[in-house]
Amino acid sequence: MNPVEPLVQGFRDLVAAVPDVIQPLIIALAGAVPFVEGELATTVGVLGGLNPVVAGIAAAGGNFLCVFLIVTLSSRARTATLERLARREAVRVSASSTEPGSDAVEEAPTKEKPESKGKERFRRYLTRFGVPGASLLGPLAMPTQFTAALLVAGGVPKPWVLLWQGIAIILWTAASTVSAWLALLVVYNVG
Repeated sequence: MNPVEPLVQGFRDLVAAVPDVIQPLIIALAGAVPFVEGELATTVGVLGGLNPVVAGIAAAGGNFLCVFLIVTLSSRARTATLERLARREAVRVSASSTEPGSDAVEEAPTKEKPESKGKERFRRYLTRFGVPGASLLGPLAMPTQFTAALLVAGGVPKPWVLLWQGIAIILWTAASTVSAWLALLVVYNVG
């Protein structure tokens, strides 16, 4: 007997206590959590005894729903910020042009924080591979929710971000689902 089999069976018994209809919803909610996302959520679902296809679809669906909400909200926030800055600039230009003798407006220097390692790596991916590459390789650096927010904040069109984030979520979740299923089936002989 494999030493992992009792652990897996105990977890499956715990999951079996939850109604069948609720199990995919729990996996979808887990998929919406940053750093858990579809990859870990589908692994938990497969480990818990859910059908791998159901676990994968639920995890990817929860992850994409969260990304969709973040992209929508970030896009609105970016639009509002750009409109506010444009209004502020228009007021500043009209005020400086009406005052005689004021050719330039002095602004206080701003001190910027250094970027985190994840953001720095993401920027390299975006510069080198574009939006598709940043979306597909982004999960190696940071969660898809953060990647999507950075892409929208950088001015990438919302449909383009959603398309490539959806493709990345599907690919990464599918790879995790197959890996978890094969690990249980082949390595641990738990089916």
